[in-house]
Amino acid sequence: MYEMKDEYLTGIEQIDVEHTRLFEIAEETYQLKNDDFIPDKYDQIRALFEELKEYTKMHFQHEEEYMEFIGYKKLFTQKVQHEAFIKWLEDQELEGVDDEYEDQDAVIETILNYLADWLVHHILETDKQIPKPEN
Repeated sequence: MYEMKDEYLTGIEQIDVEHTRLFEIAEETYQLKNDDFIPDKYDQIRALFEELKEYTKMHFQHEEEYMEFIGYKKLFTQKVQHEAFIKWLEDQELEGVDDEYEDQDAVIETILNYLADWLVHHILETDKQIPKPEN
């Protein structure tokens, strides 16, 4: 359901590879949500969420370094958007998610909805404007 599509390609190899991994994390999260054979998904939710936070921070750093290197004039706007996304992730301390949490799928759904919406819109509306490297 969550996959990197050609329409999301920026033409910047490292960014596209990292976006692909973010879509893979979203797909893994989606698969977890739909796995009825795992009654308690607490550990998996935590692991995926931590991977998402750390990978996103690394990706944003790489993206910003590239934009700085090419002198991209919209770097500040990108940084503001990146910081807002990281803040949202950090604010999602998964409160209420513990070993006894009955509706873990709702937490997964919240993460997925935000991630998918943000990722697609950010790529299509912002990242695709970043100039590709000249060969």
